[in-house]
Amino acid sequence: VQLQASGGGLVQFGGSRRLRCVASGSNFRDYVMGWFRQPPGKEREFVAAITRSGGSDEYADSVKGRFTISRDNAKNTLYLQMIVLEPEDTAVYYCVADRRLRVLSEDPRDYDYWGQGTQVTVSS
Repeated sequence: VQLQASGGGLVQFGGSRRLRCVASGSNFRDYVMGWFRQPPGKEREFVAAITRSGGSDEYADSVKGRFTISRDNAKNTLYLQMIVLEPEDTAVYYCVADRRLRVLSEDPRDYDYWGQGTQVTVSS
């Protein structure tokens, strides 16, 4: 599967942004999907993940209550709605996919497919 993320940009402190990730080349419904991010000078970190049906999700503690992951299987698209953005949310955001996972995972090594990343910068 190929993943194309978009929607990043410059956002003011407290603002909102919605990221999109369009999948192609395979059956989107077969994949557990997620978002990771890499802040400047830091390692990649888990943001959120969602099951194949979209019926269950998980979030990093740092984004709970502010970020919402969702998917539209008919449109082969994954979303990340972000509100109340903080400078600490500044990072390159990656959408990820995996076909074998049976449970949601926060480990980047469990995801076989990665998009190219989209930069989100939150100004203070």
